[in-house]
Formats: sequence, structure tokens, C-alpha cells
Amino acid sequence: MVGRKGAVIKQALARLQPGTVKVEYRRGLPQVLIPLPTSRQRCLFTLKPVGNTVGDLIDMIKSEDKAISSVDITTTDNIRIASSNTIANLVEEDFKLTINGKEYFVKAPQKFEGASSDRMCEIRSLVQQLYTSLNASEHTAKLEMEFEMELENLKKQLEPLEKKKLELDRVAGRNATILTWFGLGLMSMQFGILARLTWWEYSWDIMEPVTYFVTYGTGMAAYAYFVLTRQEYLLPDVRDRQHLLSVYKRASKMGLDLDEYNRLKLSVAQLENNLTRIRDPLSKVQVPQVPVQFRDTRQPPEVSTTTSFPTRLKASVFSFFNSSSGKGK
Repeated sequence: MVGRKGAVIKQALARLQPGTVKVEYRRGLPQVLIPLPTSRQRCLFTLKPVGNTVGDLIDMIKSEDKAISSVDITTTDNIRIASSNTIANLVEEDFKLTINGKEYFVKAPQKFEGASSDRMCEIRSLVQQLYTSLNASEHTAKLEMEFEMELENLKKQLEPLEKKKLELDRVAGRNATILTWFGLGLMSMQFGILARLTWWEYSWDIMEPVTYFVTYGTGMAAYAYFVLTRQEYLLPDVRDRQHLLSVYKRASKMGLDLDEYNRLKLSVAQLENNLTRIRDPLSKVQVPQVPVQFRDTRQPPEVSTTTSFPTRLKASVFSFFNSSSGKGK
């Protein structure tokens, strides 16, 4: 049964047109030679093993000849190959290319040796890193657009709450100002009473201990403020605290949810900070420059037995391309 199935596959492959579509490596890149049905000429497509996919090859063939209506790529067992597969996976084994119902048998190119294959894997990793770095600007632009849309949505939600908060701040600021002037009035009244008792009613000898205890009582009141509020008695801080107390006291009456307001304000601040970091020109992806090291020529240089990873990677890339170009010749 197995032998009969193998014979059927061989007969089907014999009916195809071998050698019409050819795949080979040139300078480390696979090149596909495909005949076009309209001009009856062969067209050479240079592909990237990792950067291009099967879907990209199909789009290239269709764009090159407008008369091509259908392009299918399948295995030798007539199993369709997904468009998301990379070219590197496609050329590992033989496959069939169908253009407008006409089938072509494509033989896989010669595989590399073990050492070259290891270097190829290393190069693939490097290409993927370079691809990520080169597409960083596109990813940054996409993030910036998402942040802007989210920021606009948050600002729309914050707009009605912001109007209520402004009105609440105006009322609380007026109350804090009234309390400040009231404190100044009390201090002026205390000064007038002490002056009246000192120069008109009594003498300084009698009022001196009274003023001492008044001063000491004022210090005790300031210390009691620190004990109760855990804040130092500073007049700007006292005014701000009274302002916040008035805001939280009147927020529920005006229908303002301060927790929701604070959450939205925090989200807006975080998004604006992210946008600032994204738009900062210093945060853009830049190619690092290799620092120039000057060597003292008066002394013989020291021979290093180890090489850095970039040097070894560069050497492997050059050796791989040299070996592949030599095989291509």
C-alpha cells in the first residue's frame, strides 16, 4: 500500500514541470526564478528569510503580472502552506507552486553545513533584533496615538467634574479668606485690650505677668494644633488645610465625587507623563557610537586572548556571506 502511494506521488511529480521554478541562495538570500504567464519571461524575486512570508511572495507575484488571478503554494502532498509562514521555513523542503491552475515543482535549495547553519541562526537572531529596533518609531507612534485617544476620553469625563471643582474651590477660598481676616481681627482686639489695661486701667507692673501668660497660652495653642493635626503651625499650611476641609465638607452637597475626580486626575497626569517621555527626542532609538580609544604607541600593545561578542558576531557574518557567495559561484 505504501509502495503504491509512493508510485502515485512520483507519477504526479513527473507530470509537473521540474526546473521551471528554481530557488537558490545568493549572498545569503533566497532568490526565486518564476515564469510569468503573460510575458512568458522569467522573473527573479529576492526574498528575506525572516522578514518575508509566503503571503509576501504571493503578493509579489500578483503585483508583477496583473493577469495572474490565483497563486497557491502547497507541499508535495497537496497540503496548503499558510501565508504567515516565513520564507526560511518554506525553502527547507520541496514544495509546489500553482499559478492560474498551472503547477510547478520547486526543489529546495542546498542546505548549509552545520557550522554555517549555526551562524545562520545567529544571524537570524541579529536580524530580528535589528527589525525590532528599526520598527521602534512605528511602535512609538502607535503608542502615542493610543495615549492621545485615551487622554482625550479622560478629559471628556473630567470636564463636568472640573466645573464643579472650580466652583467648590471658589467657595472654599472665600471661606478661608474670611477666616484669615477673622483671625487678624481677633489679634487686633487682643492688642487693643492689653493696651487699654496697660496704659489706662492698670500699670505695666500688673500687666506684665498677664502678657506672659497670654504669650505662653498662644504657644500652647500652636503645640496643640501640631498634636491634633500632625502638622507644623505655619500660616500658609493652616490656610490650605482649612481650604481642603471646606472642599471635602461641601463636595457631597454639590454632587462632586472627589474619589472619582482624583482618580481621573491621576490617570491624566500619568498619560501626559508618558506622552512627554515618548515625544522626548533624547528617548528616541539611536545607533550607539563606538568610543575611540587612543593607544600609547611608545609601548607595545598587549595581546588580548579574548574577543568581544560584537567582534565575534561581525566575523561570523562576514565568514557566512563569504562562504555563501563562494557556493553561489
